[in-house]
Amino acid sequence: MTVKSEITTLWEQYQDGLTAAEATDEHLATLEAFLESLEAGEIRAAEKTGDDVTTWEANAWVKQGILLNFGLRETHPRVYGDVTYHDVLPLRDTADLADRGTRNTPDGTTIRRGAYLGSDCIMMSPAFVNIGAYIDDGTLVDSCDTVGSCAQLGTNVKLGANTLIGGVLEPVENAPVIIEDGVSLGAGCRVTSGFRVGENSIVGENTLLTPRIPVYDLVTEEIIYGHLPENRRAFTRYVESSVSDHEFFPGGAYKPAVVATDVEDETLEATQREEALRE
Repeated sequence: MTVKSEITTLWEQYQDGLTAAEATDEHLATLEAFLESLEAGEIRAAEKTGDDVTTWEANAWVKQGILLNFGLRETHPRVYGDVTYHDVLPLRDTADLADRGTRNTPDGTTIRRGAYLGSDCIMMSPAFVNIGAYIDDGTLVDSCDTVGSCAQLGTNVKLGANTLIGGVLEPVENAPVIIEDGVSLGAGCRVTSGFRVGENSIVGENTLLTPRIPVYDLVTEEIIYGHLPENRRAFTRYVESSVSDHEFFPGGAYKPAVVATDVEDETLEATQREEALRE
């Protein structure tokens, strides 16, 4: 049997009422093999599909396997440095990273089991990478960054300090946050709820990217929700809200939006600041 078929069978048993107290050594061995496959990059929570390279689809069975690791394991006390914590999973063994030129700095870099890290990555302290995350070659995860469960980061991605890449574990059929190849996110950015950032885009500091906030794409002159196209510079601006005429807002009410220009456009002050951040 394959890892996929074993997880699918185990998920059906879990849906029928199998509990952590009833999980056998064989069940746990299946979960271990699943985590090892995630950490080796042999399976992942989402992948590009079809002829359209911008289309990503979740691998629902992989998300089910992650949920099984929470549902069919007991919580145990574990030790991390001088700290005892309680979780269903230990942290990831990082002994394999050095062979691939990937480095994780001490004093707070936390990588949970089931996370994949490619070659020549840099993990700065303190940073946290959750189960199911996929971090491809040459990517920098800076200090105080969080990479959520199942998030997919491409090659040569740069996350500025204090950046949050949200996790999307449930529902299992929903694609997680996608950060494609060559993307640079400025310090303090937030990307949540399955938002996709297209290749080679540069996002200014403290920008919030979520499907509920519109992207005003000045290249195509359209309003987009849920993704930032490739080769864009993006930054936060505020646009007039529909409640601007309310008596509570005599000066007018505004809501956040994201403005996107061509990545080669260096005429705006915000993009000039972003260029300095990248140097």
